[in-house]
Amino acid sequence: MNALESISIAIDAVRSQKLRSSLTLLSIGIGVFAIIASTSIMSTLQQAVNGQLADLGENSILIQRTPTINFGTNWAKMRKRKNITYAQAQQFRDRMTTTQLISISNESPAYTIKAGLESTNPDVSLIGIDDQYFAVNAITIGEGRSFIESEVILNRRAAIIGTDVVKALFGQGSALGKTITIKNQEFDVIGILESRGGVLGQSQDNRVLIPITVFNRYYTSEWDASVDISVKAESKLTLESTFDEAVGVMRALRSVKPWDENNFEIDTNDAITGQFSGFSSALLIVAWISGLGALVAAGIGIMNMMLVSVRERTREIGVRKALGARKRWIVRQFLIESITLCQLGGLTGMIGGLGSSWAVTEILRGTMPSLSYVMPWGTVVFSIVICTVIGIGFGLYPAWRAATLDPIEALRYE
Repeated sequence: MNALESISIAIDAVRSQKLRSSLTLLSIGIGVFAIIASTSIMSTLQQAVNGQLADLGENSILIQRTPTINFGTNWAKMRKRKNITYAQAQQFRDRMTTTQLISISNESPAYTIKAGLESTNPDVSLIGIDDQYFAVNAITIGEGRSFIESEVILNRRAAIIGTDVVKALFGQGSALGKTITIKNQEFDVIGILESRGGVLGQSQDNRVLIPITVFNRYYTSEWDASVDISVKAESKLTLESTFDEAVGVMRALRSVKPWDENNFEIDTNDAITGQFSGFSSALLIVAWISGLGALVAAGIGIMNMMLVSVRERTREIGVRKALGARKRWIVRQFLIESITLCQLGGLTGMIGGLGSSWAVTEILRGTMPSLSYVMPWGTVVFSIVICTVIGIGFGLYPAWRAATLDPIEALRYE
């Protein structure tokens, strides 16, 4: 009996025992699905997070009251920290010696922006910035200009808006020189941000930037009064020394005792990326362990199916042995059938895993056009190999049972 005939018999076995076969193949499919989907989705999310962190720019340091990414941190403890005030941030900037590229900003979500009779949805991010913001962060202006120092100091009501806000308020017309209203305060539009798409479902173009002095006066409350400080080192070589100085200056400004831990968060782009990578790695390990566990359980089901198949085909095996079939031929036949069953289940899981990860990528791409689908070729190959290994490992005993049947007793089996 050749390999094609063995594969055909395995498929017929699935058809004849639909419920039993479906449950077994479903177990294999779930295992493969967990492995492939988790790998591909995590790769896509890592790409999205890296895109979001690109705003911080290279050789940059971010200082905040609470962590940018919070995995397992005592959030109640973080909330008790005192705000980083605007005055404190200004003192920080004055005391730093390793770099003068320091920006102070603050952000508050869910604002409605108006212009004439038009208005946006109440989901616009309002960001207060200073004149150093664009020099420190990897964000550029497509049209118009940024704020100058005097505009920040003198509380000028000027705004730089994202392309989503432009479309909502002015359609295809130019927004430069127009007036927008934010909570009864009017602002002159002096710049339009270059379109950036979105990250993790949040548009990076649905934002309005105003001078931080105006922001602090009209748009902060007790819960969002803490500012963020972005520091850009002169080069990669000076990043470590700039980081060390920033920690020392902030600890002094916030009266942190030598034996106490920081009551603020300070991170580099690489550190934040590393935190997310550690979290995603932990999730991958859990998903892989669950997937491999499901595959082992499915292997036991495959063994049971093959033992039942041996019992049902005992007389057939006796006839083949009486006609001169060798043991290795029979072993090979049943192993091919076992591997075929595993690969059928694996194929189902593979299609489901790739399909779901592609769907997640497409959803995220709606707000982040630069995002690309990550095809997990290595995981696909691994899934094919592991299904083959399980087919051999759990099919070997039934195959051996079939090959060692006594031909005379097998012929007499009813």
